[in-house]
Amino acid sequence: MTHIFRKYLLAAASVVALAGASPAFAATELSVQRFFGACDADFGTNTDVSKAVGECGIMTSLINKFNADNPDVHVSVTTVEWPGYDQLTAQFAAGDPPDIVTIHQSVLGDYASRGLLMPLDDVLKSVGVASTDFTDASLSGVTKEGKIYGLPIDNWTMLFHINMGLFKKAGLVKADGTPMLPTSPEELLAQAKQFREKTGKPYFVQNLANEVALYTRNLYTYLFQQDSTFFADPKHVKLDTPEARKVVEMYKAIFDNGDTTKDLDYSASINAFLAGEGGVHLNGTWMIGDYTASSEKPGTSLNAGGYAVYPYPQLFPGKKAQYADGHSWAVSQKDRSPEQTAAIGKFLKFFHDNDFDWSRTGHLPAIKAVLTSKEFMALPHRDTISSIATLGTPLPSAVQRQFAIQDIIGQEMSSAVSGQKDVGAALKDMESRVNDLLGNL
Repeated sequence: MTHIFRKYLLAAASVVALAGASPAFAATELSVQRFFGACDADFGTNTDVSKAVGECGIMTSLINKFNADNPDVHVSVTTVEWPGYDQLTAQFAAGDPPDIVTIHQSVLGDYASRGLLMPLDDVLKSVGVASTDFTDASLSGVTKEGKIYGLPIDNWTMLFHINMGLFKKAGLVKADGTPMLPTSPEELLAQAKQFREKTGKPYFVQNLANEVALYTRNLYTYLFQQDSTFFADPKHVKLDTPEARKVVEMYKAIFDNGDTTKDLDYSASINAFLAGEGGVHLNGTWMIGDYTASSEKPGTSLNAGGYAVYPYPQLFPGKKAQYADGHSWAVSQKDRSPEQTAAIGKFLKFFHDNDFDWSRTGHLPAIKAVLTSKEFMALPHRDTISSIATLGTPLPSAVQRQFAIQDIIGQEMSSAVSGQKDVGAALKDMESRVNDLLGNL
C-alpha cells in the first residue's frame, strides 16, 4: 500500500513540476545576433539599464530586461566581431540567418535588395510604432524603395573630442571658455601648427594604423561641405575631382607637418587621447560616455583641463553637413509562426520605447520625442552635438556595398596621405576601383 501511494505521489509531483515549468517551454524563441562587444562579466545578468554604461553594457542590459519583462518570449543572443557581415552573409547562404540582427543603415540596402530582409511596416504598425516617430535622418536610413527594413535605434557620426587643457595651453580657447575651431583648411593648418609649437604635441589623435573607415568618413564629410555630388548616380562615383583633391591634400599636409599621430591603431588612439598625447581625437559619438567619465575622475588628463566635444568644423562654404550613419535592428526573411512574428514586434517596440537609454551611449536618438526631451538634453555635451540631427548626411540610400566602398576609398586615401602614392593617382585608382565594384553587382 505504501509503495502504491508513493508511486502516485511521485506521479503527481511530476505533473506539478511540468506545470510549473510550462511557461519556459512555451516561450517563443527568437535568435538575436549583434555586434557592440561582449561584457558578460560586468553586465551578463544586469536588468537595471540605468546602471549600465557604454554600448556593450547598455545593449546587454536592455536585452536582459526584455527577457525579464517578457516571460512568454526568450531571446538568445549571439555576439559577433564588428561588423559581422561576412558571418551574416554566410548564414543567409546556408539558410540559417538569425531572426533579428544589428545592421548599419548604410548596409541595409545590400540585404534588402536581395530579398533577405523582411519589410517591417506592418509589424511596426501592429505594435503602435509609427514612421513619424523617427527622426528624418533615421527614417531615411532604414527606408529602401518606400519600405522600412529596419528599426532605427540611433544615428552616429564622427566628432572632434577635445582636450581643453591642451587647447588652453595652445591659446585656442575663446573668452567664453569654448574651443576655437577652424573655419577653413588654411585655418586648420595654422591652428595645428600653433598647437604643436605651444604644447609639443600633435593637434590630432587619429587611428591611422590598420584603418580605412576614418579616412573615408573624413573625405565624405568634407565633400558634402563642398556640395560635391560625387554619388549623383548611385552606380557610378566621381572622386577624381578638385573637391576630393582639396580634402586629401589637407590631410596629407597634416600628416607631413607632424600634426597627427601616425602609428596608432584604434585602441591605442583612445589610450593616447586619455593620456593627453594630443588635442583632438577624431572618433565617434560612442566615445562621449567614456570620455565624460574620464573627465570626472581626478588625476586624469581630461579632468585637469576639461573635455569638450563638437561636430567636425565647417571648413568649406557649401552645405553645413557631415557624414553620418546609424544602427538598426533588421529581421531576416523566413517562414515564421504568428507567435514568432508577434514576438519580433514586441522586441522592436521595446527598443523603440527604450531609445533614451541607448542614447546614453553618445549616439543620437532615432526617436524624435527623445531627441527633444529634457532628459536627453540634460545628458553631458548634448547641447554641442545635437545639431548632428540636422547636419548628419548619409550616402544616398540606393548606393550598395557601402562598407566595401569604404574599404577601397580608405586604402587609397591612406596611400596618398602617407606618401606611398601620388594624390592624383590615388584619386584615379579610388574612383576606378569603386566603379569596377559597382559595375559588377
